[in-house]
Amino acid sequence: MQPRSPSSTKALIAAWLGWAFDGLDGYLYIILAVPLVTKLLTEENGGPLSAEQMKDVGWKAALIQATFLVGWAVGGAVFGRIGDRLGRARTLTLTVLTYAVFTGAVYFATSWWHLLIFRFIAALGIGGEWAAGSALVSETLHSKHRAWASATLQSGYIVGCIAASFVVKAMADLDPRAPFLVGILPALLTLWIRSAVPEPEHWVEAVKSSAPPRIRELFTGALARTTILLTLLTSIALTTAWAFLFFGPQLVQRLPEVAGKPKPEVQKLVSWISIIYLTVNIFANYFATYLARFIGYRWAFFLLMGASLVAFCIAFRAPPRLENITLLYCIIAFFALGLFGLFPLYIPPLFPVLVRTLGAGFTYNVGRLVSAAGTLLALAGASSLATADGVVHALWWIGLLFIPGMFVCLFLPEPPKDGAVRAA
Repeated sequence: MQPRSPSSTKALIAAWLGWAFDGLDGYLYIILAVPLVTKLLTEENGGPLSAEQMKDVGWKAALIQATFLVGWAVGGAVFGRIGDRLGRARTLTLTVLTYAVFTGAVYFATSWWHLLIFRFIAALGIGGEWAAGSALVSETLHSKHRAWASATLQSGYIVGCIAASFVVKAMADLDPRAPFLVGILPALLTLWIRSAVPEPEHWVEAVKSSAPPRIRELFTGALARTTILLTLLTSIALTTAWAFLFFGPQLVQRLPEVAGKPKPEVQKLVSWISIIYLTVNIFANYFATYLARFIGYRWAFFLLMGASLVAFCIAFRAPPRLENITLLYCIIAFFALGLFGLFPLYIPPLFPVLVRTLGAGFTYNVGRLVSAAGTLLALAGASSLATADGVVHALWWIGLLFIPGMFVCLFLPEPPKDGAVRAA
């Protein structure tokens, strides 16, 4: 196999762009959740919301986010199976088109439950895109490039999140539905993917020689141990990350120093803080992957989760202040979000070709179900997420999940080092 080839370069570009638009479409709601749900409920109410009705905003916003994460998990499994049967590039095309169309559809939502449905369907595509894209790159790029390629793929998602922050910042004075129209742009990417990105030779040869294994094979033999360990690892990582990403912007909005500021000004502040810590996350992705290159994935995950535990406990032991919250978020992003740079090219090589997309999609995205439950439990367990104290309390407890996460890390398998992928 050649270290680099036109097909591997195209595969990496296609996956990177797909992940970047993933980040754009997914993070738009993270930033706009409260103002968007408030706008929709106000329109349904026919006027301004009462104090009692305002309490319903946080609950519905979290419910929509939880539903989004469920859709992400379902999409990873469903499109994962499709990717093993139909092909990686074809599945990538379908998934990008799905999340692009239904992200743009948010602009036409007139009720909060419309938003819930559109976000769920968009999430199906986003979850499937991760599985197809990671398998596509894993099967076309040489293993010697695994470290920088894995970080680059994950950074594509972060670049999309940063782009979403800029979009929201630029459109802060418009209807909160308007930024979602930008989410339609990825549909154009599907035209290029379909015409320029070939299916990996590994997959083509495997399909010719044997029938796709059954799904249950993920839970039989030696593969069962890998499936269970990865599922536990990603569930903990995703629950902590999405709790931070979802409640983090809300904590900024609830700081005493921010109270009373005009909504557009608050939105710009949230966007700016997000841009800073997400930029730090890009550097963290490369740190994590090269750390794994030198000490192995098992110990890299262990150290990053240990550092994340310390970061959460320090940052959320008491409500942060406006003057230090950006620094605290940057530290959390470096460790708790930086470890995600390891996943893209760590998980796929651990599975045989004909269950690779399914295995990657299932083990990575099933964690969304756990994180969806975590979002709702945090909401129910906090005394009040209408205050900074309530949000901080929820995030501190969620951070303790890194303790069992560190234990799981001790038993993680290492991917093969002598080739890009595991053939069978």
